[in-house]
Amino acid sequence: MNRIVTWIASLPALALCVCASAAEIDWSKVDQAIGKKGSDLPGGVHKYGLPRSDLHITVDGVAIKPALALGSWLAFQPSGDGAMVMGDLVLTDTEVSPVMQRLIEGSIEITAVHNHLLRTSVPVFYMHVGGHGDPVKLAQALRAGLALSKTPLSQGAPPPASTALELDTAAIEKTLGYKGTANGGVYQFSIPRAESVSEGGMAVPASMGTSTALNFQPTGAGKAAITGDFVLRGGCYEVERVVQDPVYGSPFTNLAIFTVRREYGSLPVPILADIVHDKAGIEFTQP
Repeated sequence: MNRIVTWIASLPALALCVCASAAEIDWSKVDQAIGKKGSDLPGGVHKYGLPRSDLHITVDGVAIKPALALGSWLAFQPSGDGAMVMGDLVLTDTEVSPVMQRLIEGSIEITAVHNHLLRTSVPVFYMHVGGHGDPVKLAQALRAGLALSKTPLSQGAPPPASTALELDTAAIEKTLGYKGTANGGVYQFSIPRAESVSEGGMAVPASMGTSTALNFQPTGAGKAAITGDFVLRGGCYEVERVVQDPVYGSPFTNLAIFTVRREYGSLPVPILADIVHDKAGIEFTQP
């Protein structure tokens, strides 16, 4: 979830530029370079989901579904000189070094390597990547790096029909104030920032990783294992206000803040806080 950015009110002229360049990119060639078909999303974004379905990982006895915290992704957005790519790669400890070396050789920027989960049965890390340039060349470099991992890169079979989750999803939606969606046995929320976001003068939509993500995996008896990634603005006390409740006060006593990080290093920027609410109840509204 890599997002360096400057907050702006509106970019109508830039939006027209992005739309024009989007029409010029042949996404089928990018699909061919990556090895699977991407999805067209609002804002001219072309995105790939790369779930680590090959991994079988548990945390404190809970089998982690790919949709909870093992989903790699890459998102391309047209820019004036080609495309911008952002992504988050799920890698085992033995995959990190060879993948990183190959990506750097291909001029892909590594913006962070860190944990989203602790106490995993297999050590797992999350490598945030970014780059600008020719979208096909970017895709080829990313594919070369991913080929040094066991990340499934084929199109794969369609996902099985969704079944009802053992969660009161209506109550979670009421608590959060947002609608979620079921995906791979997990109930997911993507919550965009109220402000527009840009990097280097270019609008960066939520589908490029600038929205807060919250995932709920049922663990039985109405409880859930929960992971998330908060997009918070630096320099205006958002981080302090959000982190304060989980660390110091009820009812967030089972909430762990894994990392708080900046990416790219320019200010003002969003700060990303990775959280997990492991095997805890879903009711965490402030009294």
